Amino acid sequence: MSKAISQVPFAINETVRSYEPGSPEVKSLISTYREMWKQNTEIPMVIGGKEVRTEQKTSLFSPQDHSHEVGFYYKGNMDHVDQAINAALEAKEKWNALGWEHRAAIFLKAADLIAGPYRDKLNAATMIGQSKNVHQAEIDAACELIDFLRFNVEFMTEMYAEQPVSDTGIWNRAEYRPLEGFCFAVTPFNFTAIAGNLPSCMAMMGNVVVWKPSHSQIYSAKVIMDIFTEAGLPAGVINMIFTDGAQTAEKVLSHPDFAGLHFTGSTGVFQGMWKMIGNNIHTYKTYPRIVGETGGKDFVMVHPSANAAAVATALARGAFEYQGQKCSAASRAYIPKSLWEEVKEIMGAQLKTVKVGTPEDPSNFVNAVIDKKSFEKCKSYIERAKNSGDSKVIFGGTCDDSKGWFVHPTVIETTNPQYESMCEEIFGPILSVYIYEDADWQKTLKLVDETSPYSLTGSIFSQDRYAIAEAYKALENAAGNFYINDKPTGAVVGQQPFGGARASGTNDKAGSKMNLLRWVSVRSIKETFVSPKDYKYPYLG
Repeated sequence: MSKAISQVPFAINETVRSYEPGSPEVKSLISTYREMWKQNTEIPMVIGGKEVRTEQKTSLFSPQDHSHEVGFYYKGNMDHVDQAINAALEAKEKWNALGWEHRAAIFLKAADLIAGPYRDKLNAATMIGQSKNVHQAEIDAACELIDFLRFNVEFMTEMYAEQPVSDTGIWNRAEYRPLEGFCFAVTPFNFTAIAGNLPSCMAMMGNVVVWKPSHSQIYSAKVIMDIFTEAGLPAGVINMIFTDGAQTAEKVLSHPDFAGLHFTGSTGVFQGMWKMIGNNIHTYKTYPRIVGETGGKDFVMVHPSANAAAVATALARGAFEYQGQKCSAASRAYIPKSLWEEVKEIMGAQLKTVKVGTPEDPSNFVNAVIDKKSFEKCKSYIERAKNSGDSKVIFGGTCDDSKGWFVHPTVIETTNPQYESMCEEIFGPILSVYIYEDADWQKTLKLVDETSPYSLTGSIFSQDRYAIAEAYKALENAAGNFYINDKPTGAVVGQQPFGGARASGTNDKAGSKMNLLRWVSVRSIKETFVSPKDYKYPYLG
């Protein structure tokens, strides 16, 4: 492959629309939102390029109005899982044989469709189904998914261009083949971009995929599938199914042609799937690739030299954007006693201006959590903190499920660094703060590192470069994405490849060439132009 091809500038981050009040772009998006809100959308599975309907219809309700049915999907059974696997395997030979540039063209077209005619529709579906405000939907459903598609094409061309050295009379080359079998993508509710990227990056590398989106993300998943279809994705390359999670995993992970798992979701589910793969290892034709990004208990560590306003703003944004439902959300903060009162005052003033409500009103910063289970979990943590002897709710604490699943931004201050909300993943708009003595800086660094089994994201705030360097080293294994003087959220494709280790996943860095390498099997080829005709080497005379 020519290196000149890899220099085509696909990898340019999509410009984020501002959606300023009264602007044409915000009027267009809200108009689309209202139009889609009134519809009752039918969502079939897509297997072998065909829409599949069943007798079992399951209603979808919006988190911001749990009595409003926005649509329904057709739930499948294990026969549909078999059909999806067979459709993928049937499509495999032709898709594998298709030139890489043709695969690239499909996903570049999908990116342009999202950037253009589908932008409002995909953003609105994310706002309705996952309760994201205009900005959060824009940076996720539009910009990040566009970036994934375009950057992955760039990474793919760079990868194919990487070839070994050839000696005189020999041509060495590397062939980047798709995996032998089919791949399985399991995607979460919280990021439309992740739902689009996990199956598409595997398909881009020549693989065929069975895709199971989260129940809570099916509304926008349909739009993604519509986009892929319009972009020209051949039938059977990506098959979208709505089936029982546990049963589907058992069926897929016991199939001899299973070749790879691309997962984002809970740690427990991922560990269970890994165990299943281990138990079935003798049945597979090839050792499966396992890539997973799971949970996080992400920290903000503050040094006494930090700027209080910067810390307060990072906490307000990092903990409460998208209701704390980002895997990277700030959920525990360690603040020195000398700085706490100033940080608390600034953060309190900011939180007083935060509006909570439906995404239809673009001025709402916080919207609903995803469902009743999440609402009740958040409420239980808040109630226990209110009644705890070593913790107290200093901001927020209001939970209202009268119409939607609304939990107001809540800050818990605790004197116990091992208090439950400092250690356990909550996945909601709840920030826990521990105030440490300034002299205990080094001791607190150790505390940050050892408190959680996770290692996804984390921040250090300091104006002291020696302190930054010390934290940088002390917390080297505590976060796969480490931020200095910034909130621990908002990784951008191509800029901060995303992923964590420990209980947070395999750290294969979505949005990077490292991730794409997991979805190919490399064949090394040596061709000798003039073959030896005698076994004797020169040393034999």
